[in-house]
Amino acid sequence: MHDSSTLFAPASGFGRAAIAVIRISGPAAAGVLVALAGTLPAPRRLSLRTLRDPADGMMLDKGMVAWMPGPDTVTGEDMAELHLHGGVAVRAGVIRALTAFPGCRAAEAGAFTRRAVLNGRMDLTEAEGVADLIEADTEAQRLQALRQLDGALGRQVAAWREEAIDCLAATEAALDFADEGDIDDAGLDRAVLARAARLRTAISAALADGRRGERLREGFQVVLAGPPNAGKSTLLNALSRRDAAIVSPVPGTTRDAIEVRLDLGGLPVMLVDTAGLRETSDPVEAEGIARTRRRMAEADLVLMLVPPGAASEEVSGTSRVLRVRTKADLDAAPGADLAVSALTGEGLLLLLDAITAEAEVTLGGGDALVTRERHRDALERCIAHLDRLPAATGMPELVAEDLRLAVRALGEVGGQVGIEEVLDRLFSGFCIGK
Repeated sequence: MHDSSTLFAPASGFGRAAIAVIRISGPAAAGVLVALAGTLPAPRRLSLRTLRDPADGMMLDKGMVAWMPGPDTVTGEDMAELHLHGGVAVRAGVIRALTAFPGCRAAEAGAFTRRAVLNGRMDLTEAEGVADLIEADTEAQRLQALRQLDGALGRQVAAWREEAIDCLAATEAALDFADEGDIDDAGLDRAVLARAARLRTAISAALADGRRGERLREGFQVVLAGPPNAGKSTLLNALSRRDAAIVSPVPGTTRDAIEVRLDLGGLPVMLVDTAGLRETSDPVEAEGIARTRRRMAEADLVLMLVPPGAASEEVSGTSRVLRVRTKADLDAAPGADLAVSALTGEGLLLLLDAITAEAEVTLGGGDALVTRERHRDALERCIAHLDRLPAATGMPELVAEDLRLAVRALGEVGGQVGIEEVLDRLFSGFCIGK
């Protein structure tokens, strides 16, 4: 059921600022603006107005207002914006007046983008691009989010879906007119299979990216591992330039993973400090060590820290390991890939360069089209249905069914199918006012 209420929310965050923007969207937007500002300004032009509380005529603020009639707006509805002075009391007073206006309610997180999707102003992949852009911490993440917001994935998936629909239409036509004898079943099968094979190749090429898009969103995972007192927490603090982890000479201080985000050359890197690797009878520490080994197995890069006088532990199941001798001011550190000293700073820049180089190999190499596990799952299911077509040659009913399922899977990416469930998940952590 379509929500016909008029929504409002701050679009510029909370706290004190020079300017606060409140966005209004819905059928009562014009009435709200007239009630607050006295008159409706010219469309799409900022106009200076004195804002008054409709209930008692008390002055709320003097600011700029904008009126944007739908459907040519970001949400597809009538919209208004109030550009106020950014004081907490000013914003609160205007929000109280809006709350009292009939048909108006405060927007939940992501409500404006949700309406934009439901009203056809953007597809689901573009809405995900909005979410990713808000969450972007680095330049590479920003650029990837902008590509998705610009519709790169949506346009490509729409083209694939149109091709699949054309194949389905041809197959269903053969079913509808099978009794008339005008359809060359063998020729149709060959043509449909050839087109489906080309479609499968194109989708497979997009998926063969090493999950670069998802990894760029989540960050390049670097796990600091090694025995207790190897200097993991000290190194984490030195690389992040803040006291993110507790440093203590007592072995086993770190029990759970501590994560710190870094921006290295525009790439997102997640440093993970972990529990020291050793045999222990302490059940809590043992669980921490088990979690360390799981994080090592999942990491993009493991920094195996080796303190003076210790031997490097062998690591299996991880694609890349960099052995780092710590406390280099006390040890010449033979046989290691790198030697560092958090105390003197020796080797820290070289270590950061090495991490950056590894991140560039993993996250670089061109623009990723697929940026979420949801996209990948749907495209893989589409390929699975296309792979079934050759075995169904001569059986147009089975061919048509698999093509229908392939079309449906592609529709899930852009939101033509199953949109509400995805919107609920996407906007559960979204910013109010977006």
